[in-house]
Amino acid sequence: MDWIQFQHSERAWLFFVLLALVLWMIWRIAVRSDKLGAFVSKAMQVRLVTRPTLGVQVLQVVCLAVSGILFIFALMQPQVVRQERVVLGKDSANIYVALDVSKSMLATDVAPDRLGRAKSEIRDMLPAFSSHRVGLLAFAGRTTVLSPLTMDHGFFRLALDSASPWSVTLGGTNLGEVIRKATKLLGEQEGPKALILITDGEDQDTYPLEAAEAARQAGVVIVAVGFGSEAGTTIDVLDKKTGVKKRVVDSEGREVVSRLDGDLLRQIALKTNGVYVPAGTGVLDLESVLQKHILPLVESSTQVKSREVRVELFQWFVGLGMLFFMGFMLLDARTNRKRQSKEKIA
Repeated sequence: MDWIQFQHSERAWLFFVLLALVLWMIWRIAVRSDKLGAFVSKAMQVRLVTRPTLGVQVLQVVCLAVSGILFIFALMQPQVVRQERVVLGKDSANIYVALDVSKSMLATDVAPDRLGRAKSEIRDMLPAFSSHRVGLLAFAGRTTVLSPLTMDHGFFRLALDSASPWSVTLGGTNLGEVIRKATKLLGEQEGPKALILITDGEDQDTYPLEAAEAARQAGVVIVAVGFGSEAGTTIDVLDKKTGVKKRVVDSEGREVVSRLDGDLLRQIALKTNGVYVPAGTGVLDLESVLQKHILPLVESSTQVKSREVRVELFQWFVGLGMLFFMGFMLLDARTNRKRQSKEKIA
């Protein structure tokens, strides 16, 4: 059902100002007629004085009054209010992909290396996110935003191509910081929120479980993908210059062992009602992870809601008010032309 309401009904006091103006005009017409009649007869008034007839003067007052009423209604901002049923589709989700770019991701236990395979799988899953906003975080000892949330997946691909261990200035694996960073960025958005956490390392005492609890409170679901061995593996990196694999060693010459903390990742995911996917050192099939675990978490069902729609009417009142005001001006101009004609004859 439609009804009309005024957005600024408090401006109705202007009607009293208009009423005072109209009464003053009527009083002026009566006073001027009496004063002139006291000195000049009606017959001489017609010959000596050019002024509108009483009927024209009344019509002028009516035009001005109606014009004022319409303008005041326009100032009160009239609106037609109606209720409409709206079908709401699936919400557009906000999804950040957090990619571990620590040097251990250069291990060649999968071809071409862990990082290259992860990037390839992320590219393959992008078409499924066509109606969602995606962003990219690169993390190691620190976190860098390579792509903010965007529907421009071409830009996301460019950011993904640039991801490397040199995208982040500090080595290591800082899970707590990347979760806190993603939570802060996603917390500003509306709609479903998810973080896809891809890592092959263990955390370095950065309180990731506390960060996961904060993510849960912000409505962020974490899907943790563990990439590597929980037993620990040495890291062989391909030297691009020589084409020979070299074992990664630390500053003291000891072999670096990459160890995945699967229990921690599982706890992080479950704290946010998410899932942990142990990918191991085999092929990382993010497409199946997407279909099984991610899309069901971020998609919402179609809803039918009722919303209030307001249609502005002030422009109609302004238009009609201008017409009546033009009528007043035309009547006044007609009187002035008669006066000028009489003066020329005289």
